[in-house]
Amino acid sequence: MNRSVEYWVDRLALEPHPEGGFFKETYRSPISTSFEGFSSDRNVSTGIYFLLTSENFSAFHKIKSDEMWHFYAGDSLSIFTIHADGRLEEIRLGLDLGNGEKPQAVVPANCWFASKVREGGSYGLAGCTVAPGFDFEDFEMAEREQLIKQFPQHNDLIAALTRV
Repeated sequence: MNRSVEYWVDRLALEPHPEGGFFKETYRSPISTSFEGFSSDRNVSTGIYFLLTSENFSAFHKIKSDEMWHFYAGDSLSIFTIHADGRLEEIRLGLDLGNGEKPQAVVPANCWFASKVREGGSYGLAGCTVAPGFDFEDFEMAEREQLIKQFPQHNDLIAALTRV
């Protein structure tokens, strides 16, 4: 069954996300504790719905936690991850396993990453589970010039998937 973007935004009560796309937090663990490398206690895990459209993208950003992505509906997504050593990884999130897509994938903590709907697609609906749980204190949006200076080999991709 092919649903519209408006259907998902309305039915899941999605709101605009600062990095691009739409989201709705669906879970925040009632258990919180201290984790090494974090300034204060964090929930053990959190979960969101996340929807991207072909007119938008999720800009390069990083968080201090691992983030597991789960594909739900629509068209496949590309998740671009720049590891600390400069290695670029493209994860294709979707259900076409024969063409290298995966229904689940993990972006490791402290890696820069961005995502977009794959060429020819309209939208992709995913879920993201973060552990230790997401907190905006741990969120850093990339600045284009700084990220290009750090990883000049990925200049074109960074320019395309940053906003500032």
